[in-house]
Amino acid sequence: MQVHELSQNNSIANKFISQLRDVHVQKDRMRFRRNIERLGEIMSYELSQELNYNKQAIETPLGTSEIAQPDNEVVICSILRAGLPLHQGILNYFDDAENSFISAYRHHPNNDENFEVLVEYMASPSLEGKTLILADPMLATGKSFANVLKAIAPMGKPAKIHLVSVIGSSEGIEFLKSEFPENSKLWIATIDNELDKNGYIVPGLGDAGDLCYGQKLQH
Repeated sequence: MQVHELSQNNSIANKFISQLRDVHVQKDRMRFRRNIERLGEIMSYELSQELNYNKQAIETPLGTSEIAQPDNEVVICSILRAGLPLHQGILNYFDDAENSFISAYRHHPNNDENFEVLVEYMASPSLEGKTLILADPMLATGKSFANVLKAIAPMGKPAKIHLVSVIGSSEGIEFLKSEFPENSKLWIATIDNELDKNGYIVPGLGDAGDLCYGQKLQH
């Protein structure tokens, strides 16, 4: 798996990352969601350079112009619920893509720090031969992405898989390298080196789903 980290280069993306992390700024849920959406747009632009292109003749008022156009069949699959603003950012750029939604949440069967990731809901078109974009803002242990990959297997084999995330851990990324096809690519805004005992990214930004949409009751 190839990893592309936005924060390795100076760009406006770093401003959006800093606001997502900032405990004072992130209290504004609308801005928090919008910053995730913005990063989804930026990573979509970067990702778009990896697609296949064919030149097409475009008619203008004064003649024609040949312009290279992407010809991949794209499916965007986001992990509910935190993935929704990231999904929207990607959809803003790939506006004719098909869409898939899947749930994946942490289940603590013994009410301690040990957990498993469960998938309970999925709505998806066929993925056979298509370009799949998997979106989840937080890549902590990597278990959510890995379990989603298994859950969508009956939908067909994609020609290429791109993962899009905002903040990830080095440990989670190493885990995914053994779970995903070698030609998969990860597009991520920034990477932290540490996970705490509960599997949360440090320094990270907290719970992205809660910050986007409000706190939830645990079950």
